[in-house]
Amino acid sequence: MRYLTAGESHGKQLTTIIEGLPAQMPITKEVINESLLRRQGGHGRGKRQQIEKDLVNITGGVRHGYTLGSPISLVISNDDFKHWTNIMGEDPISDDVEVRRIVSKPRPGHADLNGALKYGHRDMRNVLERSSARETAARVAAGAVAKTLLKQLGIEVVGYVKEIAGIRAKDMDSLSIEERKSISSESPVMVLDKDVEKEMMDKIDETKKIGDSIGGICEVYVEGMPAGIGSYVHYDRKLDARIAGSVMSINAFKGVEFGIGFEAARKNGSEVHDEIAWSEDKGYYRTTNRLGGFEGGMTSGMPIVVRGVMKPIPTLMLKPLQSVDIETKEPFKATVERSDACAVPAASVVMEHIVAFELAKAITEQFPNDQFSKLKKAIDEYREEIRCF
Repeated sequence: MRYLTAGESHGKQLTTIIEGLPAQMPITKEVINESLLRRQGGHGRGKRQQIEKDLVNITGGVRHGYTLGSPISLVISNDDFKHWTNIMGEDPISDDVEVRRIVSKPRPGHADLNGALKYGHRDMRNVLERSSARETAARVAAGAVAKTLLKQLGIEVVGYVKEIAGIRAKDMDSLSIEERKSISSESPVMVLDKDVEKEMMDKIDETKKIGDSIGGICEVYVEGMPAGIGSYVHYDRKLDARIAGSVMSINAFKGVEFGIGFEAARKNGSEVHDEIAWSEDKGYYRTTNRLGGFEGGMTSGMPIVVRGVMKPIPTLMLKPLQSVDIETKEPFKATVERSDACAVPAASVVMEHIVAFELAKAITEQFPNDQFSKLKKAIDEYREEIRCF
């Protein structure tokens, strides 16, 4: 199972192609649109979210509400393209600088300069249009399809905010996954701890007023993954490593941890590892979940808990950082594009869907996946087998 995305931030559309889904799996565009709507929410978002109303159009791979087994094609139109036709159209135009709106001043913290150096672009709009976080809408669409697969296999995934600008939500370990979904969906900053909600919102508003940006930490929580998904045999089959890599691929993410994560470096082994127990109804389980649902590159059967660190967005509306014009080599203040003061709430939705896709991919690799009914039967039989092992 894999997916590719195509499209630029202000181009005509974003396109997602998903390959490897089993045939005869129920799917509707309403489920995907629900995820796309969540991605556009969150306190602190910029004006772009008021322009775009992300709705998916399924153009291949689905018939009458069921997958065909062939590649699925999803299209999200960019409503703002009508204002960018001359700048982002595919047809040749004149070399007039004003028409092309050439970008020659790279923004610190963005892909602008490195991408220009790699591909030889003198106009860095060719870089920033693709490296924009707008592309994550296409990835959320792919993740929404993956979440549909997981849900029908009894696996639930939810993402929410753990921290913004040093304001940290308290641990809510006793909450069920349904409670986590409900509480985070009702929160303007998608946080579980109501006690810090207003403080986070006030911090975002304060930051927006001074034209700066702030980051934070997102957490994804997963229930229902059976033990033994992934592998210890090869480095590139370790599921936690694959999840970590996919989370790090999200725009502006700079770190990943599972369970207690980096805190493990400050504890003794007896305070880190999860003791194993067995019961008639559960089978094998862990008495704690400090390792976040993974051991040896494989799921342990405990809830998966993974966090990602998002840096502040580098586009600063009133405080552009120092840069250098690649044409004149003169110092300039970096070019400012539309941006958000804080995109951590939206990023938690993106991370949720990125993790979901990796989990679905791992399951379709490990079990028969041509037909959805056979995949579900294989998963059910495997769950019973490991319970009685």
